[in-house]
Amino acid sequence: MSVARRRTCPLISLVLAVFLLPAFAHAKAGDAIGSHTAKVNGVEIHYLAAGAGDKTPVILLHGYAETSHMWLPLIPKIDDGRPVIAADLRGIGGSSKPDSGYDKKTAAQDIHALAQSLGFRKVILVGHDIGLMVAYAYAAQYPDDVERIALMDAFLPGVGDTSGIFLLRDKWHFNFYGETPLKLVAGRERIYFEHFWNDFAADPKHSIPEKDRVFYAGQYAQPGGMRAGFEYFRAFDQDAKDFGAFAQKKLTMPMLVLSGEKSGGDFLINQGRLVDTNVKGVIIKGSGHWIMEEAPEQTIPALVAFVNGSST
Repeated sequence: MSVARRRTCPLISLVLAVFLLPAFAHAKAGDAIGSHTAKVNGVEIHYLAAGAGDKTPVILLHGYAETSHMWLPLIPKIDDGRPVIAADLRGIGGSSKPDSGYDKKTAAQDIHALAQSLGFRKVILVGHDIGLMVAYAYAAQYPDDVERIALMDAFLPGVGDTSGIFLLRDKWHFNFYGETPLKLVAGRERIYFEHFWNDFAADPKHSIPEKDRVFYAGQYAQPGGMRAGFEYFRAFDQDAKDFGAFAQKKLTMPMLVLSGEKSGGDFLINQGRLVDTNVKGVIIKGSGHWIMEEAPEQTIPALVAFVNGSST
């Protein structure tokens, strides 16, 4: 793997070390994880890296109100014969926070450029929430570079009939951006995120763990962090145009769609079948939106089996 354009970020490494140690306490002997940044596509992308080998690399893409940190329980479970990358999307976590480029087509170009800089010819993509939109935009733009793709609980803007979207009751936050919203949430980032972490869960008491809430609120409280998060929603109109065009040509690689029973149900599964000819849908029983945290005993084995499966 080429690492010529990769460098370690000491401050981020120190901060993450406190959070990484518990998550990897049960990993196999010899497992290691590193915190790095790469300058690609005009931005600096922070990413966690683990594993090595000749098998197809995996790229994990987080959703809103989280960062690459969300994947820590999954990374040690993935076959150690392959590299695993968990990236912070532009504007989030340890990645740089440019003024623009928050449409998912551009964000996907960031991640593709990261993969290319690491010498990855073909990858497996896994995305949750906003990350699934970026994963789909990656696969749609570079289908020959994607072996398989997993989408986890949210939706694809502009694909099919989204008038009945399960998030419609909370659609107000799609338009919550600009100077006044930023002033309202400044210093109150956790209060704002509690709405998502609690109300999008089947049971708020079994949603995002407390230590992770503290971590995520701090990450988004960095200068420019909340604005960047808002911009991902502001870009939905452009995403709908882009995805509508992408969907005109169906993907053919294996696609796994995981959706919370108490969240999206089969909504995303049906959307997946509109954009790919080879879709397996799985409902995560009893879970809301945060399926990695609410139902790890269902979600992690499903992802591991999909990632480590054959390409046919």
